[in-house]
Amino acid sequence: MAQQARAKAPVEVTGAQSLVLALEALEVDTVFGIPGGTILPAYDPLLDSVSVRHILVRHEQGAGHAAEGYAAATGRVGVCMATSGPGATNLVTPLADAYMDSVPIVAITGQVVSSAIGTDAFQEADIRGITMPITKHSYLVTDAADIPRVVAEAFHIAATGRPGPVLVDIPKDVLTSRTTFSWPPKIALPGYHPVTRPHGKQIREAARLIAAAERPVLYVGGGVIRARAAEELRRFVDLTHIPVVTTLMARGALPDSHPLHLGMPGMHGSVAAVTGLQKADLIVALGARFDDRVTGQLSTFAPEARVVHADIDPAEISKNRRADVPIVGDCKAVLTDLLDAVDADLEAGQGGDYTEWRERVAGWKETFPVGYTAPDDGTLSPQLVIERLGAIAGPDAVYCAGVGQHQMWAAQFVSYERPNSWLNSGGLGTMGYSVPAAMGAQVGEPERTVWAIDGDGCFQMTNQELATCVINNIPIKVAIINNSSLGMVRQWQTLFYNERYSNTDLHTSVGSRVPDFVKLADAYGCVGLRCERPEDVDDTIRQAMAVTDRPVVVDFVVHRDAMVWPMVPAGVSNDLIQVARDTAPQWDREESEAVEQPPVDTDDGYDDSEGA
Repeated sequence: MAQQARAKAPVEVTGAQSLVLALEALEVDTVFGIPGGTILPAYDPLLDSVSVRHILVRHEQGAGHAAEGYAAATGRVGVCMATSGPGATNLVTPLADAYMDSVPIVAITGQVVSSAIGTDAFQEADIRGITMPITKHSYLVTDAADIPRVVAEAFHIAATGRPGPVLVDIPKDVLTSRTTFSWPPKIALPGYHPVTRPHGKQIREAARLIAAAERPVLYVGGGVIRARAAEELRRFVDLTHIPVVTTLMARGALPDSHPLHLGMPGMHGSVAAVTGLQKADLIVALGARFDDRVTGQLSTFAPEARVVHADIDPAEISKNRRADVPIVGDCKAVLTDLLDAVDADLEAGQGGDYTEWRERVAGWKETFPVGYTAPDDGTLSPQLVIERLGAIAGPDAVYCAGVGQHQMWAAQFVSYERPNSWLNSGGLGTMGYSVPAAMGAQVGEPERTVWAIDGDGCFQMTNQELATCVINNIPIKVAIINNSSLGMVRQWQTLFYNERYSNTDLHTSVGSRVPDFVKLADAYGCVGLRCERPEDVDDTIRQAMAVTDRPVVVDFVVHRDAMVWPMVPAGVSNDLIQVARDTAPQWDREESEAVEQPPVDTDDGYDDSEGA
């Protein structure tokens, strides 16, 4: 069958066989999933495939996040599969996650037989309707003859334009009916024509603003990563000498070691990055969406800045902040054209001079580096753990974080020198993302070391995928930053709820070990380690690095009251950034210095329930 698919010869098959042949023809090498009644017809021919590897996960959410991790690490489309009803609905969270973070995945779900749709049949759910708001497109296949075309379209839609998830729902009777498979199918998407090339007039106007600016900043988002435009970004920065900030989703787009890199902007961004945006007179946004975690109170964000906004998704431009120069296009193409335009201006002696501005932001970067203070009681600092982990594993490793304090520390204290080395749930903030996403990344890049940096809360949501890793020889490494709490929620309770710790104690290290993560790791067949002292951190990490034949879980028992700084409380101006508790830079003096300020009241209606 696979040979016939490559030869593009028509062959009579079942709908299920047609599905597997289409996956083979699209050169899919891995599918993450769990079989069930309605998708079972597809699992029979999948057993015979010599090119598609199916990895049996322990929860459908794990399948979805694994497909995300595979896609984010490799740039290829990730694939997951589930049965109807609860199997399909368990994919809703990873689909929403992929939609928010522009991750290309295709989810294939079984559906009850066509005649039973709408009757509340056993394990029926309108997964197409459920997922329409959180996918680029959702299909319900009603004719087996359409399977090759629909699958080909799904992969095309997922990978082109602004990447994202696509759902393909196939009733069981469609999978079992007879049809003819041939390849390639005729794709008909008359309403889908993503614009990739920017308009020349907009490029010229952007170059004009860049030349005229005195305080420009490049605001780089995850779109630069998805467009594989890191090299073009570096060339543009080296040409223009404009300071750069990289968002949570764009870490690694420009090496952290680059002298013009100011760090990450936003709620827990560096002082230099946050303040650079606030004081800029021009922001060149590349594949970024001006989300609330970057802008803070939107009406006070970068009040003096004009905006050049380049994005492949026209819906993002001027959605939150009005663009003076909107540019619709792929970031790689936009940067390539901007390079040519700005280079021409420089050769004509019309380039901008940002020397004074660079010195100013460099001063902020030197005066207010992202740092931490070790606990007075000699307990383990979580920042130290992550800092040493990044130093020992190095820039070639892949780092995959859960959501909460450990996510922010991982973004702050690991030096990212290459794109696709940092994976996390940015837009949706999904607890439980890390372990299965790391699993998918390891499958996609087996030669790399993959570390899942997780919290003790996040880890307990999806740690069953350790069984998947052991059985399938996927040697991920898990660093549990164990503060026995839902850490970010506890931080907010400390700062804004008078230290009333309502339902944030997880009992994983303080007073008890429920569960004991080392014993849990051993039960799964992993290597389990524990580290509780600063002097043991390096040896423990090296011990974990030396294990390559199975997963490793390290229980780093850290100081419970460590907090993420800097911080901009939600819903207030970025001008109110704090470098420590009740301590903020004061910018209205000639010499910037940290001064005491009263606590900020942020009763803003935001739900900030990020986990441990």
